[in-house]
Amino acid sequence: MLFHPMDFLILIAFGLSIWAQFKVKGNFKKWSEVETKSRLTGAEVARRILDNNGLHHVPVEPIPGTLTDHYDPTVCVVRLSEPVYYSSSIASVSVAAHEVGHAIQHKESYGALTLRHKMFPMVNLTSGIAPFLLLGGFLFQSFSLIGLGIIFFSAAVAFQVITLPVEFNASTRAKNLMLSEGIIWNDEKHGVNKVLGAAALTYVAAALISVLELLKYILIFFQGTREEDN
Repeated sequence: MLFHPMDFLILIAFGLSIWAQFKVKGNFKKWSEVETKSRLTGAEVARRILDNNGLHHVPVEPIPGTLTDHYDPTVCVVRLSEPVYYSSSIASVSVAAHEVGHAIQHKESYGALTLRHKMFPMVNLTSGIAPFLLLGGFLFQSFSLIGLGIIFFSAAVAFQVITLPVEFNASTRAKNLMLSEGIIWNDEKHGVNKVLGAAALTYVAAALISVLELLKYILIFFQGTREEDN
């Protein structure tokens, strides 16, 4: 079967993912033009929140690119894209605070983040092998290969799903910390929600695509094994 019924749902999820990417870029651009009343840059916001949470040892570094911001748990560094690092816009402080949220999660050994870190080496391996196992299984009509591919692919899907609470929690921390520390005012929350909400939607879409693809492979596997038995 060239087109599986699940493919329609996967296409919808893929469309959602593309739309989410446009929303991220659009909201970031829009709220990058609105300066916060505190006039603090992304770098200053990150440094203040880190210091106030006992993370004086975690440096904040600028990196090239746009939306390349991340927290590196292997060396405990918050890296902010240059537009975020140097700007005092609502978009910049939102992204900076979100990445610091991950640093605080790391400090507190937040469960989902800890599990994600432990899974990463395994997922890095299985996600590379799974497509070849699935492709080989479909080409040679080998359901044992497909089954093994499903097991390997399941690890990558689990990683995507576990990423959701990690990202949502980091955004919630960012909003609460920025308000409590006077980095944003109440009337600036709308912009923060727009920026972080759009980013969260990209993770939801990615997880949804992965889950639907996994369900598709599982359905094909069980359908094929039933036909073999008959």
